[in-house]
Amino acid sequence: MSCQIEIEPISVQAFAPFGDLIDHAGQPDKIINQGLCGRYHDRAILDFADGRPGISLFNAIPRELPYKLEMVERHPDGSQAFIPMTENPFLVIVAPDEDGKPGRPHAFLTNPGQVVNYHRGTWHGVLTPLHEPGLFAVVDRIGKGDNLEEHWFASPYEVVQA
Repeated sequence: MSCQIEIEPISVQAFAPFGDLIDHAGQPDKIINQGLCGRYHDRAILDFADGRPGISLFNAIPRELPYKLEMVERHPDGSQAFIPMTENPFLVIVAPDEDGKPGRPHAFLTNPGQVVNYHRGTWHGVLTPLHEPGLFAVVDRIGKGDNLEEHWFASPYEVVQA
């Protein structure tokens, strides 16, 4: 039998232990482009070891709730930012590290237009859009070596709407 995880509202404070929640809340840091564009400057910590940043496109098949969480992964050599290319919210699952293994996961639902950047080494679920298209730009480490660790749970979790 699986254990349930309720989806929490996402906020900068709630997500901070796992990464950066990026959006255009508040006033822009600068007005540029002849006064027609607000710049929200330097909103994430990109952290890459022994490699370089790259931009890739991911096209994921949408999932449905309740969602069966069987596995989380992490990237020890680089942060990973997921930038939705639509205005749809998506499911974000993260877990604290407990002696090299993931602790109890947390589930968040983004608001339209929000971006997440997982800190280097953060346990997280796979890309989980809830709507089509599931198209995302992803900024992460490009380099030699394996930058992926997976952890499969002995019993899956069931992620449900609160």
